[in-house]
Amino acid sequence: MREPILVINAGSSSVKFSLFETMPDRSLVARVHGQVEGIGAAPRLKIADADGRALAEQPIEGDDHQAAIAAIHGWLAARTGGEGGFAGVGHRVVHGGADFSQPVLIDDRVIAQLEALVPLAPLHEPHHIAAIRAVAVAAPQVPQVACFDTAFHRAQPALAQQFALPRALTEKGIRRYGFHGLSYEYIVSALPRVAPEITRGRIVVAHLGNGASLCAIADGRSIATTMGFTPVDGLVMGTRTGTLDPGVVLYLLQHEGMNAAAVERLIYEQSGLLGVSGVSSDMRVLLASEAPAAKEAVDLFVYRIGRELGSLAAALGGVDALVFTAGIGEHSAAIRARVCRDAHWLGVRLDERANEAGLPRISALGAAASVWVVPTDENLMVGRHTRRLLDARGSN
Repeated sequence: MREPILVINAGSSSVKFSLFETMPDRSLVARVHGQVEGIGAAPRLKIADADGRALAEQPIEGDDHQAAIAAIHGWLAARTGGEGGFAGVGHRVVHGGADFSQPVLIDDRVIAQLEALVPLAPLHEPHHIAAIRAVAVAAPQVPQVACFDTAFHRAQPALAQQFALPRALTEKGIRRYGFHGLSYEYIVSALPRVAPEITRGRIVVAHLGNGASLCAIADGRSIATTMGFTPVDGLVMGTRTGTLDPGVVLYLLQHEGMNAAAVERLIYEQSGLLGVSGVSSDMRVLLASEAPAAKEAVDLFVYRIGRELGSLAAALGGVDALVFTAGIGEHSAAIRARVCRDAHWLGVRLDERANEAGLPRISALGAAASVWVVPTDENLMVGRHTRRLLDARGSN
């Protein structure tokens, strides 16, 4: 395989990965993808080819990230010529803080900076760091690249990144960062092929999955987004609250006997669709449920999207197009239909047949604001960044 790039997306209980081959024109083509599930319990390695055909499914020895990475590396290295067969490894890293606005080659200094960012993304950053260290053990000679979900939003106007806090706190890095940036960046890169007529327009992209956010994009640049200082802000999510009056947190601390760790679990793991419904965090389950609380959870999810969409329309001064992506955005025609009906005031008019068929364009002809469904590919975006950075390094 020609100059393979391995992309890793590490979570608390899983490590997802993709392997890309470098083409003569330096573009990337996906060859293999998979994951190790059940880290901390009974982990299993699952691997498939680019067409989804299963290549492997097996238990692994050990139950931590190092064992997971070793299993992934061992299986792939045997098929790419050993350790030297990897051109590089790219990592999706949720939080880049104020220091990282571009992908970066990882060294000891970068790892130390990522460790300092753990308080900003406590449920994500430690697992990214664990994966980076595990790769360094498995393949110490292979260069690693960190690609940040916050980087795309660093070009926002300064006012869009600011909280109304004392300047001393702002200067310490307490500001709006925004997330899902690799997804939004991929969508921007795909629009010239999928929908060239909106590429330079005023677009709201709805990244709707277990984690959910909206981003206002003008001329390919992030203008505003719903997530802020952490990935818990903004829309209702699978288990995250979304926007919450900070006074609620104070009340929980002062009157409900909760400490900071309990509040963290509440707002990240026990709320959102799961907390409201008491049924599930999975939108598919909720849409199929007849439980009143499940319906209420879906209603709240859609309502909050409509509220935030209005806010981003104001930031853009109007909307030319709405783009749905990620798990719910790409696959739930019912949610797309409800969001579009609520956005009728923005000039959105849905083509019901196109929506049910999952076509790329799902808006009616002549609608003032067009609507699109564009699958995202964060792993490919990480792979592209890794390839470019390594190529630039080699030309210096």
